[in-house]
Amino acid sequence: MPNIDVKNLRNVALLSHSGVGKTSLAEAMLYNAKATTRIGRIEDGNTVSDYEPEEAKRRSSIQTTLVACITGDSKVNFLDTPGYEDFLGEVSSALRVVESAVILVAAPSGVDVGTERSWDMARAADLPRMFLVNKMDRENASFSRCVADIQGTFGSQCVPFQLPIGEAQEFTGVISVVHPPADVPPQMADELEAARERLIEAAAECDDALADRYLEGETLTDEEILSSVRKGVASGDLVPIIASSATANLGVEEFLEAVLEFLPSPADANNAEMTDSGTGERVEFDPDPSGPLGALVFKTTADPFVGKLSIFRVYRGTIKSNSEVWNSNREQSERIGQLYLPRGKSQENVTEVTAGDIGAIGKLSSTITGDTLCVRDKPVAFPPIEFPSGYYSVAVSPATKADLDKMSTSLSRITEEDPSLRFSRDAGTGESILTGLGEAQIDVALDRIRRKFGADLKSKLPRVAYRETITQVTKSEYRHKKQSGGHGQYGHVLLRLEPRERDQGFVFGSEVTGGSVPKEYIPSVEKGVTKAMDEGVLAGFPIVDIKAVLYDGSYHDVDSSGMSFEIASGQALRAGLADAGPILLEPVMKLSITTPDGYTGEVMSDLNTKRSRILGMTPGDSSTLIEAEVPLSEVQRYAQDLRSVTQGRGTYTLEFDHYDPVPANLEPKVIEEAKRAKEEEKV
Repeated sequence: MPNIDVKNLRNVALLSHSGVGKTSLAEAMLYNAKATTRIGRIEDGNTVSDYEPEEAKRRSSIQTTLVACITGDSKVNFLDTPGYEDFLGEVSSALRVVESAVILVAAPSGVDVGTERSWDMARAADLPRMFLVNKMDRENASFSRCVADIQGTFGSQCVPFQLPIGEAQEFTGVISVVHPPADVPPQMADELEAARERLIEAAAECDDALADRYLEGETLTDEEILSSVRKGVASGDLVPIIASSATANLGVEEFLEAVLEFLPSPADANNAEMTDSGTGERVEFDPDPSGPLGALVFKTTADPFVGKLSIFRVYRGTIKSNSEVWNSNREQSERIGQLYLPRGKSQENVTEVTAGDIGAIGKLSSTITGDTLCVRDKPVAFPPIEFPSGYYSVAVSPATKADLDKMSTSLSRITEEDPSLRFSRDAGTGESILTGLGEAQIDVALDRIRRKFGADLKSKLPRVAYRETITQVTKSEYRHKKQSGGHGQYGHVLLRLEPRERDQGFVFGSEVTGGSVPKEYIPSVEKGVTKAMDEGVLAGFPIVDIKAVLYDGSYHDVDSSGMSFEIASGQALRAGLADAGPILLEPVMKLSITTPDGYTGEVMSDLNTKRSRILGMTPGDSSTLIEAEVPLSEVQRYAQDLRSVTQGRGTYTLEFDHYDPVPANLEPKVIEEAKRAKEEEKV
């Protein structure tokens, strides 16, 4: 494959709500570029982009796939991203390495929550945008309605650059507003003239000098209009709207032409931040293939044939097969074997990848997503990729004994593939926890672990780390006495148990006088109490926030020992707990929700069913921040609940805040569930 001049390269993210047609668009473009011999169908599970079995099963994308389209002396690297919000981590990494984004909208339905999310993410990344109204051949398709919807939602800077010829079953292609043809269908003449006038007006608005001339009634030349339009698109002041039907392969070639004509190349939009690894100072650079290497690994995947595959974007210099590079994050050298151009589940071998382009390397030993590859004598680094944080957790466990050895390794590998997943151990319950953005992401991760790494893992809702404490002062006594020939065992303690304020922890004290318990045994008494606090008397949860005071006891010159007093103090604690008004405590979380104003009432109503306490509401431009305290047991599936209540438009964060008593009416249920869980563990 010949090297492409950086000015003829485009790196573009395809974004949309799920099911709008990004993958079908990629199929049509690959076919038109003669990279494939047929257009795959999502329904048949044979598309280039959705090659993973989990994608074929779900009939939707779950990962970002590189679709490279070469036409003439130009190349466009499309990154086909998932539209379902559980896989937003894939979108985040894709947006990091492109210069522009195309947002697809379904012609029959118009703007939806995925459209809004795509716009917000592309705008946050400061990327030029283009709208593609897809599915123009479908029933109820309406380009004018979609344009009005787009402009009403995102602003009047969104302007049609094309018009469809017909709609629904009568859709046969598109007409350029920028370069109107000589033979315009008579029925479209007035519509095209009006669209052309709006485009000229928008072009003038992007240039003060042109605006003055336009307002004075001067006629702008085609060259002036085109130049201003390009500048407006590059700055984000102008957002093209074009049309297509990907499955019918209508408007697809014109779409590719529009991408090459209006969206910026790496030479036009050098939006990456590179710093010197030694000094931390920003490095100004051009996308020069002959400069020292600077490349960012933005995706890692386990390939069944190549092993670990690292997909990277080169910003400066050239990376070559059978060479050596420096990983500035790990401060390690990496041996580069064969370089690839990924195309679905297959890879095309390439000898080098130059500045501005995207490629892949197999079997890097220490490199992970977000690492910088460079040359050792001129080390540079890119800022880390920011992935969204999820709060939907499941407890995972091996299905069989054979899966136990594979579990940690496979979970580590899957979180390396998808950094928006987190694997942790809950110290309070001892469970292995996998946390992500939602149920679908977790299910896919477990399917991949089973297929790629051969580990069958079960999942369930994590146990809530309840605690137990006391509410009354009480005294207890226990005498441990055991005689079995020879030295026996003897320890006698009297304890006073006192409740403490929330989160003050455990305190041990001694008020022994007169040597009724020798000093050398007092640490054993404390040890016995501490060990016994691991399991309370109500439901077996750990004891917290108490003070235990040893105030008296007795010993035997021969039979007493540290072990005897340890046993006695543990039994004394257990005996005293039952008489000290034991209660259950539950973890209470700080919940922060950002929701569009139109859903505030529904969110508040839902929170009222979750035993929440509203802390405050802060209005924004078009959204409201709601802060509340809510028991963890009520929000373990809040990712699904909020998505349902806000139609996917709400976001939230969740963090532990404190422990509070469980309401008395709910205690029996919690105790019963805890006992049942212990019985199940024994089986």
